[in-house]
Amino acid sequence: MKILGIDGSPHGPGKTAKVVGHVLEGAASQGAAVDLITCGAPDAVNRIAEADAVVFGSPTYRASHSSALRVLLEKIDRDGAKAPLLATPAAVVMTGGSVAHFLGTEDLAGVLRGFFGTQVLAPSLFFHPLHFDSEGNTVPDAIEQCRTHGAALWELTAAVRNSTALKSLKPLV
Repeated sequence: MKILGIDGSPHGPGKTAKVVGHVLEGAASQGAAVDLITCGAPDAVNRIAEADAVVFGSPTYRASHSSALRVLLEKIDRDGAKAPLLATPAAVVMTGGSVAHFLGTEDLAGVLRGFFGTQVLAPSLFFHPLHFDSEGNTVPDAIEQCRTHGAALWELTAAVRNSTALKSLKPLV
């Protein structure tokens, strides 16, 4: 099973990449092959199509995901046989400078669930400054939460793989 992590930060690896990496550690502990790329990677859409599940990570800007991640999502087809996210399990992980921005995860989860027809793991994860130490490292409780989420994503992916009904669900548009 392949689980891909996407770092949607427009400024390079930072806190978002760290927490997505911890989610991938949890999936790897269950036996998944994992990889982390930036949303600007030239082969990002192809890598998403090859993945069994995807962790979408983004910093929060104006209570929503980054424009860099939005650009990547706009490149992904959702019609017919070219719909690489249809029925794909996904997790949402976001970082932000204020606790008040936690609802930004719902915006991204809604796009993934409603527009692309993914099976989004709930609840989404949101990390704010108290989840990081003074050097920008993730605190132990947050790391454990990420790893648990990664293990749960692995289990959701296995469930979707083994279910005809879950794989057949499509957005009603």
